[in-house]
Amino acid sequence: MDYVEVEDAINAPGLRLVLSAGVPGPWGETAKSLFDFKGLKYLPVRQEGGGENAALQAWTGQTSAPVAVFDDLPPVCHWLDLLHLAERLAPEPALLPEDPALRAEVLGLSALIAGVDGFGWQRRLQLFTPGMSQPEPPASIARMAAKYAWSAPAAEAAGGKLAAIAGLLDQRLAAQEDAGREWFLGEAVSAVDFYWANFAGMVKPLPPEFNPMPEYLRGFYQSGAEETARWLTPRLLAHRDRMYRQHMTLPLDF
Repeated sequence: MDYVEVEDAINAPGLRLVLSAGVPGPWGETAKSLFDFKGLKYLPVRQEGGGENAALQAWTGQTSAPVAVFDDLPPVCHWLDLLHLAERLAPEPALLPEDPALRAEVLGLSALIAGVDGFGWQRRLQLFTPGMSQPEPPASIARMAAKYAWSAPAAEAAGGKLAAIAGLLDQRLAAQEDAGREWFLGEAVSAVDFYWANFAGMVKPLPPEFNPMPEYLRGFYQSGAEETARWLTPRLLAHRDRMYRQHMTLPLDF
């Protein structure tokens, strides 16, 4: 992906999307896939994962990715704000159902995947553990771990929480299959389907021909595979693969 630097993006027009360059971060990959699904063009802006990112902080008020900025609107970085921005800029095809009850379910399941204490959050706690267990944790790991309130007890509890979330998602897919439907909720693809497809890569990345991620990061994401194999069901993986076949672009470009 051809990135521009923060300093060059500040005064650029249109939609700018700050991403962690060179790696497929799940929050950033989801933002990309939501915008791509809606046909929204954006200018990719470089962020250094785990870095100080002083210029980004001066521009957007924080150092992480993803961040989206559209024209003169305030920057947005929360997963829900990014989703609502996509819906605002391109109402069709919709990612959120019009029916209020179904809309609430889509948002609730999406929060369990991408939100605070959700799937991605708990997996990050696990992944930080080797670095944070060193006598002097690397500065980049320590910065990120602080954002997720890492502690040894929290990391120890993460496995059970991941299993519970994955179990609920699998149950939803099973019920939908019984009704002859492919997606987590309702009759059509929605935001939650995109979130799961992207976040599943935190435990089982796509093969190298589809996801040319650095090998160190592949090993990092695949760590603890014996434990996760118990709850990362064939149904959940089949849903991920179906999303990439029907609604997402391969190979990944980051």
